[in-house]
Amino acid sequence: MKKISKVLTGGVAALATCALAFSLAACGGSSSSTSSSSSSSSSDNSSSEASLNLVNDGKLTVAAELGFAPFEYIDTNTNQPTGFDVDMATALAQKMGLEVNYLPNQKFDTLVPTIKEGGKADVAIAGITITDEREEEVDFSDPYLDSNQALVVKSSSSDDDTTLNDSSKKVACQAGTTGEEWIKENLPNAQLVALDDVTAAMTGVETGLYDGFVIDLPVADNQLKESFTDLKVAKEIPTGEQYGIVVSKDNPALKEAINKALQEMKDDGTMDQIETKWFGTTL
Repeated sequence: MKKISKVLTGGVAALATCALAFSLAACGGSSSSTSSSSSSSSSDNSSSEASLNLVNDGKLTVAAELGFAPFEYIDTNTNQPTGFDVDMATALAQKMGLEVNYLPNQKFDTLVPTIKEGGKADVAIAGITITDEREEEVDFSDPYLDSNQALVVKSSSSDDDTTLNDSSKKVACQAGTTGEEWIKENLPNAQLVALDDVTAAMTGVETGLYDGFVIDLPVADNQLKESFTDLKVAKEIPTGEQYGIVVSKDNPALKEAINKALQEMKDDGTMDQIETKWFGTTL
């Protein structure tokens, strides 16, 4: 090219210079357009995140009762939350371009009020059943898992839901749960004992302090397998419950984003992988 340029006439050279200038201008315009597009994309992402009204930018802040294995509990080796719900929340946050941030453990019956009040957590995830009563206070995501209840007694006990419906019997539950509601409706004559902690209730049945304990079936199965082998499930209670993620009624954009991410997790197999990890199969 250099040799040819030396014999070009002035007019041709000028034309070539003009063409080169036009070419450079075109490239410059293309670069400017790309920069503008990138800036616009970044702006859109920031705008999208801002519309979620997160407590902390870039993070999905979760409130939970961290004593509900295998859904959420504290790993004694790492002192960090772990469990099915924790893995789900982590994957969910990633789908939304966020990091997950768990608040310190709190009582189950404070979770819905915490989200309703706002300002502390974006969501509550803790095996929370979707109910009409709770939906009066907060919104729920689409269901992510089905569950039933279980009546737990000592292995040597002959008690069931018939014999426990007696004023001499003490039946425990977690305060504010659907298990508590089931006892009120189906064992009205029994002494209902509402506790904050699953382990305390299981231990109470084990020592004879309580005659029975009503808890979510997956939790009962896990506890009996891992820690309380001298207890049994006297009755599986087919309540047909569905777990959902609690979101403030004042944050519909967050609910929509969560539902979109949940559907993606179901479609791409992420949810199946998490279920298999914690339950040995898909549910």
